[in-house]
Amino acid sequence: QVQLVESGGGLVQAGGSLRLSCAASGRTFSSYAMGWFRQAPGKEREFVAVIRWRNGYTYYADSVKGRFTISRDSAKSTVYLQMNSLSPEDTAVYYCAARQDGSIKFDASGYDYWGQGTQVTVSS
Repeated sequence: QVQLVESGGGLVQAGGSLRLSCAASGRTFSSYAMGWFRQAPGKEREFVAVIRWRNGYTYYADSVKGRFTISRDSAKSTVYLQMNSLSPEDTAVYYCAARQDGSIKFDASGYDYWGQGTQVTVSS
């Protein structure tokens, strides 16, 4: 059974940094695409970044491009989201998601598995 467990969220001041982790288990993820999404109160879940596990191809939402970096560590079966230059607009619950066929999707409905989420709060 696939399990995704996020960690690393917390409270940070504007301009600060956080690194989120997503520990994946239950399958071999080499053929998967792994995405990060976020959901702020009263808003829909939105795409943040995605990485294709096999070749490391990445894609970012315009709102985070240049500030966030997604990466993976195959030995640890873990995906990371390094977040720099954080602003209050980045405040949300951040979710890790996995898509089995490895194709790049930007809509949350395109993902097969989800973690429980981790809260990121950026104070001004």
